[in-house]
Amino acid sequence: MKLYIVSGMSGAGKSQALKIFEDFGFFCVDNMPIQVVLDFIDICLKNSDDKHENIAMSIDSRAGESLTCFENLVTVLKKKNIECKIIFFNASDSALLKRYSETRRRHPLGESLFEGIRLERKAVDEILRIADKIVDTTDINVIELKELISVFIGVYRYRDQYLSISVLSFGYKYGIPNDADIIYDVRFLANPNYVRELKFRTGKDDDVKDYIEKQEEFKAFFDIFSGLIIRTIPSYVKEGKSYLTIAIGCTGGKHRSVFTAIKLAEFLKNEKYKVKLNHRDIFIS
Repeated sequence: MKLYIVSGMSGAGKSQALKIFEDFGFFCVDNMPIQVVLDFIDICLKNSDDKHENIAMSIDSRAGESLTCFENLVTVLKKKNIECKIIFFNASDSALLKRYSETRRRHPLGESLFEGIRLERKAVDEILRIADKIVDTTDINVIELKELISVFIGVYRYRDQYLSISVLSFGYKYGIPNDADIIYDVRFLANPNYVRELKFRTGKDDDVKDYIEKQEEFKAFFDIFSGLIIRTIPSYVKEGKSYLTIAIGCTGGKHRSVFTAIKLAEFLKNEKYKVKLNHRDIFIS
C-alpha cells in the first residue's frame, strides 16, 4: 500500500491536490479524523481488490486538538511498514487572503481571515516540520501543480496511462456531440449507403469494412489522422487533461464514421492507451 497524507494551509490547494490524486487512480478521503486512520488502513489492507492499494487522505487544521497525535500516527504507520509520505501545501499570506476573498469562503479557524491564517500556521507547524514534500502554490497554476504531484509520486513518465480516451462515431444529420474535444469529418469517403447490399449494414460488418478500406483515400487519410492524434495526446496530458473525446462523423453515423472509429480505437489500444468506443447513432433508423 502507498499512502500519501495531504496537509497544509486552507486555500493552498489541498482540495485540488486530492482531485489530482484521484485522477491518478488513488482512493481519496478528505478531512480524515486522526482517531480512525489506523482502523481505516487495516480495513484497506484486508480488502483484496486493487482499489485500496494507493490512498491519499487529507489531515489538516480541521482535525483540531487531535493534531497533537499526528507525529505518533506517522510513527505507528511506519512500524506497520506502510509506505507513508506527507505532502504539505503552503502559500503566502497575501495569496491565501486573495483566494478567500475571491471564493468568499469562511476560514475554519479564527473570527477574521488574518486571525485564522495565523492560528492555522501554528496548528499545522508540526506537520510542516516532518513533511516529505512542501509545495508552495503562491505562484503556480493547476497544470503546474499536477506536474509537481506526478513527479513526487513517481507517475510523471506514465501520466498518459491516466488519460481516458473516448472515441465516438456520430451522424451529422443528428447533430454534433457537445462534449467532443476533436471532431473529424469522414464524409469525403465514398458512402456505402448508396451500395444496395451495404445500405442496411454498418461499419462493424466485414463487407462494409472492406468497401471503405479499399478506397485509396482512406489509407492516406488514416495514416495522417492517427499520426496527428498520437503526436498531440502527450500535450493534452501535459496540460492536465484527464478525459479526451475524439468524435468522427459521417452523414448518418452508421458506416464510414463507425468503421473509422473502430480503426482508431484499435490503433490507440495498440499504443497502450485506455480507450472507450461508442457509436452514438448506429441504431437510429
